Amino acid sequence: MNTPPAKGNILIVDDTPDNLRLLSNALTERGYKVRGAIDGPMALMGAKAAPPDLILLDINMPDMNGYEICSALKADEITRDIPVIFISGLDAVFDKVKAFAVGGRDYITKPFQVEEVLARVEMHLALVSAHKSLAAKNEELAAKNIELDLTLQQLKTTQEELIQSAKMAALGQLIAGVAHEVNTPLGAIRSSVENIANVLTENLSQFPQFFQQLSPEDQLNFFALLQQSTQSVTVLSTKEKRQFKRAIIRQLESQNIEDTDIVADTLVELGIYENVTPFLTFLKDPKSQTILNTAYQFASLLKSTNTMKTATDRAARVVFALKSYTRYDRSGEKVLANPIQGLETVLTLYHNQLKQGVELVRNYQSDLPSLLCYPDELNQVWTNLIHNALQAMSNKGTLTIEAKKQATCLQVSITDSGEGIPPEILPRIFEPFFTTKPPGEGSGLGLDIVRKIIEKHQGKIEVESEPGKTTFIVSIPL
Repeated sequence: MNTPPAKGNILIVDDTPDNLRLLSNALTERGYKVRGAIDGPMALMGAKAAPPDLILLDINMPDMNGYEICSALKADEITRDIPVIFISGLDAVFDKVKAFAVGGRDYITKPFQVEEVLARVEMHLALVSAHKSLAAKNEELAAKNIELDLTLQQLKTTQEELIQSAKMAALGQLIAGVAHEVNTPLGAIRSSVENIANVLTENLSQFPQFFQQLSPEDQLNFFALLQQSTQSVTVLSTKEKRQFKRAIIRQLESQNIEDTDIVADTLVELGIYENVTPFLTFLKDPKSQTILNTAYQFASLLKSTNTMKTATDRAARVVFALKSYTRYDRSGEKVLANPIQGLETVLTLYHNQLKQGVELVRNYQSDLPSLLCYPDELNQVWTNLIHNALQAMSNKGTLTIEAKKQATCLQVSITDSGEGIPPEILPRIFEPFFTTKPPGEGSGLGLDIVRKIIEKHQGKIEVESEPGKTTFIVSIPL
């Protein structure tokens, strides 16, 4: 049977064996990994050799007191970021001020209540976890930014080559859409980072005092709010939020709870809206508003972290699509590839234009085979055809993409719901330099390039058009 991982690694420094044993047993029972030290040198050596997540530190000890130990910890680069909670029988204001001055995060007065110590430990470890998560996300974002910069440079080089050879007239608009698709998740990440930083900056120094003032019952209510909030994963619409808020207000008013509008709004934002009954008695207490608001601050940290994860994943998908799109095979030989992957890459890069008012319909036959082709050049085909389809619909309508295996070929159809191509123009659309666009808006080479690439694959391209439906059918031999 596997042993579950420890909730945290804690070093206890106390020269009184009874205190050391009491705290060690209580924390170990709660799932923490605990080490003990009876003097300053032993504590400093142990903390530096294997830095713990948290240190509980006594003050009155022989040879080296707690203030000196804490100062030494904060002076060492390896141990300076470890949070220190002082536990001491000294209860004068001067002693507490000195403890915070040398770098302590919290102060518990002896004789202590075990439940209070456990609550403080859990709170500070949660803050440590939030800091580590933020640092990891920042490092991940920095790595993604570097990768994105490199990919954008590669895309810029590819763009210049394509413009010089007149192979992709739609690339400029495509890059604009890509920039939007990258900026959107980066903006979400930036906003979330700012929210996390603001919450920690504004509230970090107030958390110890906040917990000191909580009774054991209020501590249980606080953690119950947090637990139920973290279990809420459903994203509510504005209409749903209003409905839940009205229902909660009725419950609160029936219990003569004050500020029902504010309390109901906070509960809904916390994700607590389906079962408010367990908290009704607690909410009657005038202190409940402060506890509720503090729980909301903690919950917003988790929400911001989840937003950063989602946005990072989205940025990663765009980066991957860019890397796939800008891959360039200079060998001049066909390679085995799945054209549908190329289609999906182009659709990812056009996501910004598609989401503005285009319904995308995919009809892909299952188990479509890979084939020998020039995948980069096929990507140019899909880009030109999708770009033309969006322009034909003025970015409003239905874009249908079908792919199926025929007897000897793979057939891809791209259909738009635009006005259609006039019959008198239809025979000329593949002619070089023929365009119906105003001067400066098109070179007339897009469909000519498409036709040449398809012919290079020994395939063919056909077009069918009527008002409200235009279909380009690409057939590539297997």
